[in-house]
Amino acid sequence: MKAFIDEHRDAYGVEPICKVLPIAPSTYRAHAARRADPGRRPARARSDAALMVEIQRVFEANFSVYGVRKVKRQLGRDGIVVARCTVARLMRVPHLESLIDPVLAGIAESRRLDPRLLATLDGEEIDVVRRGWRGWRGGSIRRLSRLGEAVVTAREALSQRH
Repeated sequence: MKAFIDEHRDAYGVEPICKVLPIAPSTYRAHAARRADPGRRPARARSDAALMVEIQRVFEANFSVYGVRKVKRQLGRDGIVVARCTVARLMRVPHLESLIDPVLAGIAESRRLDPRLLATLDGEEIDVVRRGWRGWRGGSIRRLSRLGEAVVTAREALSQRH
């Protein structure tokens, strides 16, 4: 909604657009002020941004295989106190795309599969892994491996049909 208001505010103004959309003009202005000045962002958003840097550092330093529990433990060893649920929330979104390729490569190597089955997941397959039946919620590499097994099995079945 904010992007829509930004695009059309010169032509129509903020208040008339906000009357049509379910957003108060003060809410839009507060978000615009936060985008302009990061110091006005909420404390949680600021701490999340700082923690994401540390989580990314620990995750990449350990060959991108650490799950939530191990990342939390390593952060604790480094003197950064953080709750496990916070690490899980921050690890959920950005790491799926970076994790799935090595997981699929390991599965294909263990099964001695055709390299064409190793192609990067398309958007639909990523969506299936993320939201599918009890999909990957972040953190557990074992669960992601099981979902990857399902994707590789489906690709094998489709390649045998064609």
